[in-house]
Amino acid sequence: MAGHVWREMVVHCAAEQPYEACGLLSGRCGRAETIWKMENADKSPFSFSMREEQIRKVFGQMEQRGERLVAIYHSHPAAPAYPSPHDIEHACYPETAYLVLSLAGQQPVLGCFRIHGRQVTPLRCILY
Repeated sequence: MAGHVWREMVVHCAAEQPYEACGLLSGRCGRAETIWKMENADKSPFSFSMREEQIRKVFGQMEQRGERLVAIYHSHPAAPAYPSPHDIEHACYPETAYLVLSLAGQQPVLGCFRIHGRQVTPLRCILY
């Protein structure tokens, strides 16, 4: 993940508190180069969802840039950097990384996972 993407993601997630923030990351060759800050349609501190119209629009912009979806991110304002049961139940992109940014402590903590079915597999997330 490019350093500017990490910084923008942290700022976005902090600004949306007490609600969960959410967004998409795109790039080339599996490296997140572009952040797409999405609206949390749930307006909730415990869950997030994205509007289909906004997702379609962003996917079109990704395609125009020659980029692909690399990750879906969201924040946990007061919970650990691990997918909640709700996150696991609603994960529908098994080939995409899911990033959970916890803001529960003094420093943000990032968890990176693959979610397929109900199985959560930790991934290594590299910041550049």
